[in-house]
Amino acid sequence: MEQQKREIKIKVRDEDLRGVYSNLMQILHTKDEFILDFFLVSPPNGILNSRVIMNPAHLKRMISALQENLGRYEEQFGKIEATAVPEQKIGFAGEDK
Repeated sequence: MEQQKREIKIKVRDEDLRGVYSNLMQILHTKDEFILDFFLVSPPNGILNSRVIMNPAHLKRMISALQENLGRYEEQFGKIEATAVPEQKIGFAGEDK
């Protein structure tokens, strides 16, 4: 039986097309979901720009797609050198010290 192609129309708000810049990500997870928090940190402050929640199978597909695209990028533009992880501790406002 031949599968029918379905077209999915996606609505996007104009403000979402601009995107947001993130220079820090935090990953949390439970058995059933992964939570990816994207921040913009400009010391002494930072702001949560976006929170993406997904199931483990979808996260695994996303990682595969990211690895594939990173490989394509490096083939075209050259190898990306990893930078050192900042040693500065980042916490949340109101968090106990």
